Amino acid sequence: MIFSGTKNIITLFVMSAIILPTTACVPALLGGAGVAGYAGVQERTVGRAVDDATIDAEIQSSFVQKNVRDLFVNVGVEVNEGRVLLTGAVKDPETSVEAVRLAWQPKGVKEVINEIQVTDKTSLNDYAKDVWISAQVKSKLLFGKHIRSANYSIETVNGVVYLMGLAKDQDELSRAANVVSTVKGVKKVISHVRLYDDQRRQ
Repeated sequence: MIFSGTKNIITLFVMSAIILPTTACVPALLGGAGVAGYAGVQERTVGRAVDDATIDAEIQSSFVQKNVRDLFVNVGVEVNEGRVLLTGAVKDPETSVEAVRLAWQPKGVKEVINEIQVTDKTSLNDYAKDVWISAQVKSKLLFGKHIRSANYSIETVNGVVYLMGLAKDQDELSRAANVVSTVKGVKKVISHVRLYDDQRRQ
């Protein structure tokens, strides 16, 4: 697959163009005060954002401890209100199954959505394209009219963009999905975003 060091260099280079990160892993990097500030511009509560950051960190840690290269290098994790979205590309179906198993372990996980692609065709060039697409999507959402970009987490795998998060209403979600679909290189948009008034959030 892809060497993690090279991946990190590409990611840092491309993401340097992004003014404001919108991924769910940001709270974990910012710490308690940062989580509160970040969650303040989202539809989810501060407490929920902290819980999500904890779940994310526990899953990432379990991936590393498992010592399976495809897990901690090629599987992406997004958490929103206890819902875990797994994305990425791995060589073996067993790795995908193991990722789901580990994702269910942290306390507070309500749902695990497995969008991991099983393929051995993903190249370094494909990864670079995906990072660039994610960067463009985040930038467009940030400046999108009547779109609260902090509500959305973005993952791109082989040109497929996965949306995760919590939208204020259907109009905002429709606008966001439309913005994503107009980005060059996007093959498909898959949304796992819930609306603020969704009864399943209760």
